Amino acid sequence: MTIGRVAFSRLTRLASLALAVVIAATALVTVETQAQQLERRRTLFDVLFGTRQPEYVPPREVRRPIREPRPRKKTGGSITRIDTRAPTSRAVPAAPPPPEKLENAKKVLVIGDFVAGGLGEGLKSAFEDAPGVVIETRSNGSSGLVREDFYDWTGMLPGLISEIRPSVVVIQIGANDRQQLVTPAAKYDFRTDDWFAAYATRVTALAEIAVKAKVPLIWVGLPAFRTQNMTADALRLNTLYRTNIEKLGGEFVDVWDGFVDQDGRFIVTGSDINGQPVRLRGNDGIGFTAPGKRKLAFYVEKSVRRLLGDMSSPDLIRLDATNLPALIDLPPVEEDKGIVSTPPIDLFDPELDGATELLGGAPLPATGRKSPRDMLVRNGKLPDPPVGRVDYVKRPLDTVATP
Repeated sequence: MTIGRVAFSRLTRLASLALAVVIAATALVTVETQAQQLERRRTLFDVLFGTRQPEYVPPREVRRPIREPRPRKKTGGSITRIDTRAPTSRAVPAAPPPPEKLENAKKVLVIGDFVAGGLGEGLKSAFEDAPGVVIETRSNGSSGLVREDFYDWTGMLPGLISEIRPSVVVIQIGANDRQQLVTPAAKYDFRTDDWFAAYATRVTALAEIAVKAKVPLIWVGLPAFRTQNMTADALRLNTLYRTNIEKLGGEFVDVWDGFVDQDGRFIVTGSDINGQPVRLRGNDGIGFTAPGKRKLAFYVEKSVRRLLGDMSSPDLIRLDATNLPALIDLPPVEEDKGIVSTPPIDLFDPELDGATELLGGAPLPATGRKSPRDMLVRNGKLPDPPVGRVDYVKRPLDTVATP
């Protein structure tokens, strides 16, 4: 046992020594290999002639310049700056208030449903600067001519005319009338011939109230709507309105083209009265925006101004004997004996023979002087042209008068 332990101990020492030798040899080989890689490789010329291999010169240590860290710029998105300076924006001057209405201003009465309410607002904006015009709007959004039990326009209009005393009555109604019409005799369904006959009777009865009161009447047609059925019904009702109103001597104003495109289809966005693209109708395709109401009134404004005359135009000044400018009396023009008067010639005279009458006038006074036309026709000679004209070809000596 003792011999075995000694042998095992020796073997362990030998193995450790061998392992150390191997590690040292490996390190030496690695160092030589690195040195060879750093040295220049020997060529065939160096082997034959024994050129001395240059010594290895280690590279110099190059120090990189130390860059000082620069502060990063802070973006505007990361920091919110609060400007504590006083605002320097120029104050926009306020628009001057509209002129006050005159005591004797003419009144325009607008009645009807919700479309008429928008029309009244547009007319107020149109005549805001006209002190001689006042717009009186009496509208009921859910009213019409079918449901007289809800709101009776035929019974209300005479009282409104006597109270307001309008110079013009504007009616726009019918957007809520697409429903059954009930009369004391029977009930009529919408879109039937009996319905349109009974409805025309009510339209005529309402219009006759203004006609009998001797007030100019303007009936405004319905515009297009989003739904196709409602648009088709509006076209049919507009035809009925035009036919019955013109029979009574009223004026029908068609606003259809202002709210459809070139193909006649309903539009939400279109041009305003200045030609700029704006939104004209509401999201439901029935109501109107502020530019839409102003455009609706644009078609009626022309007729109202024509009926009201000077009161609707604030900048119009009537000239009479009190404000006419002073006219300067010019002295009479002395008759020049050298002027040759040519009698007028009838353009429908084929012979151009110088007729003595023109458009039934009196005979011309007889003169002994012959006109240039007579001299050309009878004698074939024209009088001498005046001096300085392009066809004057005489020499200067010819114009000198002989003593």
